[in-house]
Amino acid sequence: MNIFKKAYCRTYQTVFKIMIPLLPYREPKLLKTNDEVADVLKENGITKVLLVTDAGIKNLGLPNALEETLKDNNIKVFVFDKTVPNPTTENVADALDMYKANSCQGIIAFGGGSAMDCAKATGARIARPKKPLSKMKGVLKVGRKLPLLIAVPTTAGTGSETTLAAVITDSETRHKYAINDFPLIPKYALLDASLTLGLPKHITSTTGMDALTHAIEAYIGRSTTKSTRQNALDAINLIFANILEAYNNGGNLEARENMLLASYKAGLAFTKSYVGYVHAIAHSLGGKYNIAHGLANAIILPYVLRKYGRKIYKKLWEMGVYSGLFNEETSKEVGAKIFIEHIENLNTQMNIASSIPEIDEADIPSLAQTAEHEANPLYPVPVLWTAKQLEVIYSEVKNG
Repeated sequence: MNIFKKAYCRTYQTVFKIMIPLLPYREPKLLKTNDEVADVLKENGITKVLLVTDAGIKNLGLPNALEETLKDNNIKVFVFDKTVPNPTTENVADALDMYKANSCQGIIAFGGGSAMDCAKATGARIARPKKPLSKMKGVLKVGRKLPLLIAVPTTAGTGSETTLAAVITDSETRHKYAINDFPLIPKYALLDASLTLGLPKHITSTTGMDALTHAIEAYIGRSTTKSTRQNALDAINLIFANILEAYNNGGNLEARENMLLASYKAGLAFTKSYVGYVHAIAHSLGGKYNIAHGLANAIILPYVLRKYGRKIYKKLWEMGVYSGLFNEETSKEVGAKIFIEHIENLNTQMNIASSIPEIDEADIPSLAQTAEHEANPLYPVPVLWTAKQLEVIYSEVKNG
């Protein structure tokens, strides 16, 4: 990267880091029961609510208990269950139509990251009815208060219940982009681990590795704070200690609770400290090939960590020591390599592939341009890369 662009990126990131204490970050208020959700809606005078989810979650009956509780409290629930993985602008338009047609007054995001993103983007369109989503791409482009938004995560991975981001795919161009603004942070979050007990193994593994990626990228970045570093460390420790148990014994409620807490803490970390090139690459692959985001992150993470090299040895070592992978007598370089190998071993034990052969070699230059445009200057990555340097990562991920 030329010296002028590098200086621009680092200046941009430094300004954001300085601004962190001054920006209106907030944590969602945590709820423990469906009754508390009903109480919040009634306190806010809401009698009609849009519940945004997907067909799989709806067919499993996961929202049923909450729907019944709300109906018992004279709150009408209108369910939008057409959300797809990597939710699209068409999804958002359809959810918006349902919200308007039924005179809803609030939104419940019920599901994984896709449902959360769809619900947030729908809220943004309600707040800014004359502004298309494409014009909200980037940072601080929403600028208005959303309808009351309650998040109910059913996977332990995205941390979307804590974040100011929504990632949307354009239905026509398949371009995937992020909308980042403080009004997108849900006002409340219901953390109910029982909703995650029936998750299939591949969802448990990939969403768990998604949370791990959030925590690691937040920790190794250049815009950390004391609280984001601690949340990231806690999340990594919880994931390393519980993800295999949750994967192998899905009915273990304690493991599920710990994974849900880890996802939440990782979300708090990366909301302030951002992510990095792993996410930028994964977003481009999700948009182009519809590859599930958590799966893409899990596969890409070790490649990017290795490519950063010595620049992040100390931080990888710190995370490894905190998680009990090795002790402080281990050298920084050896510890860093053990840390990366541990991630690869987790992937192997959970039947996650080590490459993405679906990547078309001819697409790599445009994919790299997309990732570079997303990451620079926003993401405070340890090492700045150009699109040409990112092309190398895509080739490695493709070929394994």
